[in-house]
Amino acid sequence: MAAARRTVPYVRELTVPTAVDVPPDAALPDLLTTAARERPDHPQVRRHSGGQWVDVTSRELLEQVTAVARGLVAAGVGLGDRVGIMSRTRYEWTVVDLAAWFAGAVPVPLYETSSADQVAWVLGDSGAVACVVESAEHAALVASVRDGLPALREVWTIDDDALDELASSASGVTDDELAARRAGTRSDSLATLIYTSGTTGRPKGCMLTHGNLLSGVQNSLAVLHSVFAEESSTLLFLPLAHVFARTIEVGCLVSGVTLAHAPSTNDLLAELATVRPTFILSVPRVFEKVFNGAQAKARADGKGTIFDRAAAHAIAYSKAMDAPGGPGTVMRLQHKVYDRFVYGRLRAALGGRTESAVSGGAALGARLGHFFRGIGVTVLEGYGLTETTAASTVNTQDHQRVGSVGRPIPGSGVRIADDGEVLLRGPHVFVGYWHDDDATAAVLDADGWFATGDLGALDDDGYLTITGRKKEIIVTSAGKNVAPAPLEDAIRAHSLVSQCVVVGDGRPYVTALITLDADALPGWLAVNRRRTDIPAADLVDDSAVRTALSAAVDKANATVSRAESIRRFAVLPVDLSEAAGQLTPTLKVRRDAVLRDFADEVEQLYS
Repeated sequence: MAAARRTVPYVRELTVPTAVDVPPDAALPDLLTTAARERPDHPQVRRHSGGQWVDVTSRELLEQVTAVARGLVAAGVGLGDRVGIMSRTRYEWTVVDLAAWFAGAVPVPLYETSSADQVAWVLGDSGAVACVVESAEHAALVASVRDGLPALREVWTIDDDALDELASSASGVTDDELAARRAGTRSDSLATLIYTSGTTGRPKGCMLTHGNLLSGVQNSLAVLHSVFAEESSTLLFLPLAHVFARTIEVGCLVSGVTLAHAPSTNDLLAELATVRPTFILSVPRVFEKVFNGAQAKARADGKGTIFDRAAAHAIAYSKAMDAPGGPGTVMRLQHKVYDRFVYGRLRAALGGRTESAVSGGAALGARLGHFFRGIGVTVLEGYGLTETTAASTVNTQDHQRVGSVGRPIPGSGVRIADDGEVLLRGPHVFVGYWHDDDATAAVLDADGWFATGDLGALDDDGYLTITGRKKEIIVTSAGKNVAPAPLEDAIRAHSLVSQCVVVGDGRPYVTALITLDADALPGWLAVNRRRTDIPAADLVDDSAVRTALSAAVDKANATVSRAESIRRFAVLPVDLSEAAGQLTPTLKVRRDAVLRDFADEVEQLYS
């Protein structure tokens, strides 16, 4: 028997009326058929082909998607069947995703970095009957666990021309069959199972309906229309296995934004220079690396002082934009000078046309928000989870409060429980966890309010600020509650720092584990007239490194009380990584894994 749904007292609530209602018979395939009918020659996607970018029109995309959909039907994929997708972010990912919807199936994304155990869990728990993988390596990984996947019948490999194979096998499937699949799909039909990457425990399959995706995306676009204009374009480099990137994929179909894919961030600057997107989306860690990388390069070139002054001015300029009267005359003149010599070059590195960015997945922080807005790239921070089909709140071009995660999107409700937990409600909120009624009941109450596990505050103007995770609040042995996120964000602002994990639960005082940024390290060493090839492991006890990091810790401590301040810190010999299980695929820290893997270093901080 399922657990009783909880009821939660609340202290503040705001619900915004819906801008776009989703009809009961609506479904995601309609987006592409409408696009192909209304703008058949519009470049809906740009794909890599023959070493260059090639436009794919809405009509051409529809033709390929329906051909692959027929192939899925011919292979025996039935209405409501689950189909795994395991690949880097690329054109074929989107084609398979859309084709599964046209076939009436339910795509189940897997991160391309998933382990054998994770693949076995997701494909087995979902009962996937087929899986499309990117490479021979991925195919071998699936094959290694296939004995435990009795439902899995077919595995196709993109690098082995899976899309052509599916399309060529579909001669016996008619348009009437696809029409029947569409007729059997409604807004309340299951559209996808997205397994939470999870910082703890087994991933749970979030059941998102066609209506969840359509409502969440269309209502978000109602307030982000200036970003998602038809003449706009974006380069998607986040994993499509994550709900954030997935909603952008759908949003591009709704709005006509041209979508390009980048499989990794290794050649991101070159890709940005070629695609020249008008906006990008990313997670905060990428924005941090852009800032830290630019700062490190400037210092290595002997221009560190100029960069630091320009960065400080950008932040001050952005803050002045929110003040009555805006920036003064002198500040505007200074801004023009910095724009010519510093800011313009930073914008050029993003392709030269990027005017805005959307950030999600974790807290960006006011410092970076003000910096990027000050250089002419407005980062619109939003907030949501897999269970809320990505964004529930978002800052917009017209309504932005840097440091917050914005106001509720149309149709969304935000409630702050009496313990500070953020609760969300709306037609974009998931219907529950796959085969887990108890877990569903633990987070969804009878009125549809979803308990996020995040702590936050809602101000009088409706802007939400996230202050931390309930499970991550540190309680020292003296009973002092410490939110680690603000301290960690402040320390990560230092160009030498890659990751910071604040420690102290049940301990007499607060400490921190810090890792060095491998990209920034050579530049810092050069500025300090050191060999640039010294590995991070050899700098754990380096006096100059520790002096630099001590300054960063002192700066962070200045923002909190003494009881909350970091007393000691350790520099780790290696960075945190997804491969080691310490980061999620979206670069969130798995705190329990870090504390387990570096237990000796933690103990030394208290010895």
